[in-house]
Amino acid sequence: MRKKILMVAIILIVTMVVLNASGGKENAKGGKSPSYVLKLSYVQNEEDPLTKGLYKLAENVGAATNGDFEIQVFPSGLLGDTADVVEQVQTGSNIGLLTDAGRFSGNLLEIGILDAPYLFDTYEEGNKIVQSDLFRGWTDRLQKDGYRVCSFNWYQGARNFITNKPIKSMADLKGLKIRTGSSPVWQATVDAFGCKPTSLAQGEVYSAIQQKVVDGAEQQDMATYGLKLYEVVKYITKTQHFQLLTGLVVSEAWFQKLPERYQKILIEESIKAGEYASNLTLQNISRANEQMRKAGIVINEIDLAEFKKAGDNVYKKFNGFSDIKKEIDKILGK
Repeated sequence: MRKKILMVAIILIVTMVVLNASGGKENAKGGKSPSYVLKLSYVQNEEDPLTKGLYKLAENVGAATNGDFEIQVFPSGLLGDTADVVEQVQTGSNIGLLTDAGRFSGNLLEIGILDAPYLFDTYEEGNKIVQSDLFRGWTDRLQKDGYRVCSFNWYQGARNFITNKPIKSMADLKGLKIRTGSSPVWQATVDAFGCKPTSLAQGEVYSAIQQKVVDGAEQQDMATYGLKLYEVVKYITKTQHFQLLTGLVVSEAWFQKLPERYQKILIEESIKAGEYASNLTLQNISRANEQMRKAGIVINEIDLAEFKKAGDNVYKKFNGFSDIKKEIDKILGK
């Protein structure tokens, strides 16, 4: 009996060694489990164009690696608020996210200029900036702080003010408590426009406006539509003060554990998925605006001259931004 038990144990051990050597364990359905898993976080919901881009990325990476590298998508802030997820990324976890450049301005002040007002006017211009040697130099430096930028061409659109008060000029914003992100540049810009900047997690914006904790927010149209913020505001004022370009960022320590081939696949497919998602954004902004108009929202176009003048002052508040803007203007041929 003991010999039989010993023989069974040896067989089990040998089987486990063979399975591990073959690249992964068998899963519950009989297929091979992936050797690598990446969990991607995003604050917008399932219907957002960038969420769809993340699912496209997951599909393409899975296909290119025969299922050995799995990407799991967690929309609607399921893994936590952006600030919390950024911290998890730095610890080396197998977690990544879509986020704006301002999240890393504490590590590298220069990159925060991507959050500055009226820096560029179109997705195409923004893409030129993030494909430049100037930007690549910044992302190389972020690797030393534990962040790997896989791509930064995920366009969410221009940000506008959403309020229950009609805004016809900058004077109408004076004293309003406006929700914005935690980026120091965003905070400084909203302040320069005469508002009281208030940082809140994306998932708290609806209730904060509804309960009059804030007087409104500044948001890209797809977020206003996707999060149904149009239900708690009456006006969208097209100031277009930020062109929101975001990046897919993962842990540098985790990235280095990937086989070189998988590293290349992740970066290449991330760029492709960013283009796919950005084009979806551009295609859907007009439709979202039309749907919000039908729901009763008033969308106003206004003269932006005074907003741009106030925005120029923001560059003077951050060390080196005025000079960096000149470099970016050259990249854009301005």
